[in-house]
Amino acid sequence: MASIFGHGLVAYTISKIGDRTSNKWLIFLAISSAVLPDLDVITFSFGIDYLHPLGHRGFTHSILFAMLWSVILAFIFGKNRKGIYFTILFLSTLSHGFLDAMTTGGKGVGFFIPFENSRYFFPWRLIKVSPLGIQEFFSEWGIRVILSELKYIAIPCFIILITLFIVKTKNHEY
Repeated sequence: MASIFGHGLVAYTISKIGDRTSNKWLIFLAISSAVLPDLDVITFSFGIDYLHPLGHRGFTHSILFAMLWSVILAFIFGKNRKGIYFTILFLSTLSHGFLDAMTTGGKGVGFFIPFENSRYFFPWRLIKVSPLGIQEFFSEWGIRVILSELKYIAIPCFIILITLFIVKTKNHEY
């Protein structure tokens, strides 16, 4: 998996692209939704196998989960902006699986669970896989993960965010 920082930064960037109002509540929901799929690691403590549909990178990483979760949140919090909320939350939640499918470890992502249990990686696996434990994250492995995410997640996100800021500033001049 990518780290919580990488997932959060992508969701923040998606929310800034999709919502011109910079709604803090929507940003919070987007970041939370991007991190949420990894709660499936608790299934290990219940003896659920990694490759089980409810295992790590299973249903909570699927397209269907992203859709259902986003519909629920958009309905509850979206008020008169349900479409914007749904789109940003769907893309933020789905981005989790996409980033994980670009990592160097794990057993793939179950994008199509519950319809099909296969696990997938993208052909380009550039992001160093993050350790599951906090203690392991504060190690040489964790440093390699952060450097990898800086290169493949943070720099592209910052370029997008700076571009959005420049465009927004330029549009306000007129």
